Amino acid sequence: MTQRIRVFATCDIGDALNILRQKGYDLEVYPAPEAPPKSLVIEKVKSGIDGLITTLRDPIDAEIFAAGKGTLKVVAQYAVGFDNINRADANKYNIPFTNTADVLTEATAEFAFFLMGALARKLWPAEHLTRENRWGYWHPYLPFLGDEVTGKTVAVIGTGRIGQAFIKKCAGFDMNILCFDPAYENHDYIKAIQEVLDFRFQRGISRERVTIRYTPLHEALSNTDFISLHAPLLRQGESPTPTYHLINETTLRMMKPTAMLINTSRGPVVDEVALARALRENWIAGAALDVYATEPLPADSPLRDPAIADRCRLLPHFASAARITRLSPDPNQGMAGRCVQGLVDVLEGNYGGDITKMPNVVNKEGFAK
Repeated sequence: MTQRIRVFATCDIGDALNILRQKGYDLEVYPAPEAPPKSLVIEKVKSGIDGLITTLRDPIDAEIFAAGKGTLKVVAQYAVGFDNINRADANKYNIPFTNTADVLTEATAEFAFFLMGALARKLWPAEHLTRENRWGYWHPYLPFLGDEVTGKTVAVIGTGRIGQAFIKKCAGFDMNILCFDPAYENHDYIKAIQEVLDFRFQRGISRERVTIRYTPLHEALSNTDFISLHAPLLRQGESPTPTYHLINETTLRMMKPTAMLINTSRGPVVDEVALARALRENWIAGAALDVYATEPLPADSPLRDPAIADRCRLLPHFASAARITRLSPDPNQGMAGRCVQGLVDVLEGNYGGDITKMPNVVNKEGFAK
């Protein structure tokens, strides 16, 4: 009798897990909404599981890989990011890990755009004014006004998949777009967007001609009304173009006092202490964050300062939290489906068993011949 494939999931990712059950896998799912303690994950890996489904909350390093030596065959990450997984350790122990790129692109990009609009039009203080029964009159500009998004200039920091999807949405609002990417400039995409913008103007769809182009970082930050971050987290020594604390006191001071910052990329891309100070001292006008250096956001975070609450929107790592994006079992639509597909590809030897050809495997370099 063939031994059943064993998988432990650190989180319930919905109906997509039924695919594994239907295949006859021996599946165990951690039932609580919180992340399991690392000691429990080590215990499960030591017990001889073949596959491990993880989230950004789970630290996956040499301790985990060593516990699964000889038995653990794959770590399937339920996220596009994998800051929690030590890539060097995965390669050392010859264990591939997968992620869920592409399927959360549009959901994350539209969320970033919605954050920009909510911040600019001051939806949060406006709703509080109404709910707290402090709205006693109508006036053209009192108690406050927001800012239009249409026709403004936006800096897009990071022009990978999500950055490109965000650019596409900004183009629809006739925004001038300045792009900066620390690693790779996709000039073909930028050229295509400019062609669309020109066509809209030529056909009278847009009243004014707007442009898109790559610029140095200081120009992108100092000449824009909004800055949206879509860069990966790269620490010193990991890349010739690190992004850790890319937004810091120096770069915040480059921004206009009317500028607003949106971060849906990775928390440590922003120096949160510097950002809180920038908001308190009015170096910039506002910020909206969905990711943080430590998650959940600590109670003593400077970002929680009541003095900046009207200008600082704080969301719970929520950008991809749309029903289809998070839970669809279809690997072409949902993170859950793509996570399971990545796991199955490795465990069942799809693509001729060649890990370097498996589209969802991240650390292909560890298996190149």
